[in-house]
Amino acid sequence: MNGKNPCQVSNVGNSTNILWHDCPIQKRDRQQLLQQRGCVVWLTGLSGSGKSTLACALSRSLHARGKLTYILDGDNVRHGLNRDLSFRAEDRSENIRRIGEVAKLFADAGLICITSLISPYQKDRDACRALVPEGDFIEVFIDVPLHVCEARDPKGLYKLARAGKIKGFTGIDDPYEPPSSCEIVLQQQQGNGFKSPCEMAEIVISYLEEKGYLRA
Repeated sequence: MNGKNPCQVSNVGNSTNILWHDCPIQKRDRQQLLQQRGCVVWLTGLSGSGKSTLACALSRSLHARGKLTYILDGDNVRHGLNRDLSFRAEDRSENIRRIGEVAKLFADAGLICITSLISPYQKDRDACRALVPEGDFIEVFIDVPLHVCEARDPKGLYKLARAGKIKGFTGIDDPYEPPSSCEIVLQQQQGNGFKSPCEMAEIVISYLEEKGYLRA
């Protein structure tokens, strides 16, 4: 499955003399058990765009359908696994890399892994996409204008950034790079009315159904 010689010791990054061990139970076996296909649903967008709210609505709707999910929320992961990382550009990239690797493991376990984090840089999202089989990375861009996110400001961070008390804040003094080609765009424009989290979740679920992720 991993295309590795079972007797070949290798060096990966700073790790030397390591050996990949295969298990007779593979991803397809776990998917058959769960009656679903493992994948990564990557929610990206500005702070205040509604990523965490959508992640919970999506997880709840899929759970009601008997599907197993797990959410990797950006703030939650920084309480543990990534608590050693700051919000400097290099640490933000490492934050995304680690979450991408964990999401890959969840997808390989057969779960529908939902990530909820700003992930502002295209190259970092692309690197996470490259970790999983083609088609198993579903990038969902929650396209909410900056002024709307700033008006919401659920954590009061935009106000602090505007006051210069937070440096390198995405959308203010650090860029957000919108996805150049993603699977789903959820546009939220004031003139067209805002979709509810449940409505947006159903759009994502329809995609998952169409692509066969809700069956083994």
